[in-house]
Amino acid sequence: MELILENIAKHVSLTPEEQAHFLSKTETHTYKAKTILLSAGEVCKHSYFVNSGILRSFNINDNIVEHVLAFACQGWWMSDMYSFFSQKPGQLFIEVLEDAEVVSLSKENQEQLYLDIPKLERFFRILIENSLVANQQRLMDNLSLPAEERFEKFCTKYGTLVHKVPQKQIASFIGVTPEFFSKMKARLLKK
Repeated sequence: MELILENIAKHVSLTPEEQAHFLSKTETHTYKAKTILLSAGEVCKHSYFVNSGILRSFNINDNIVEHVLAFACQGWWMSDMYSFFSQKPGQLFIEVLEDAEVVSLSKENQEQLYLDIPKLERFFRILIENSLVANQQRLMDNLSLPAEERFEKFCTKYGTLVHKVPQKQIASFIGVTPEFFSKMKARLLKK
């Protein structure tokens, strides 16, 4: 549980008692690859912190094409934020890509922690702000940057994932077809 406490300590300081109380509100689970933690149409009742392994969030459009929204590796949080905060059915799937140990925090327990340890509200606000900024930047990159530059940014942000995640999922994340991605990657390797 040290990793999640280190993650929190980047933004707020908790006393040992507060740390213990926070941990008492979480659950740790191990999952095999290909486990679906959340399906589209369900209400997201948990946020997930990755101790080890890889998660991805994605949706599937009417043409049965997957669109990868995000990846989460060790030390990252993941949730369907729309569904989690609104408590309405969401549009995202959350899948385990690589065997994972995941800490889950329920919406109910998170709300209680805000009351019990107010500085955790600040911590989660910072996470949400960082997520909003990253999503806005990604949207702007997808609108204005060529695919090669989007791939370079992916490699910078998710460097450890480049060889662990299927190429078709990377292609989906950067907004190109798997065929285009394969040709682009071959071109980049020749440089």
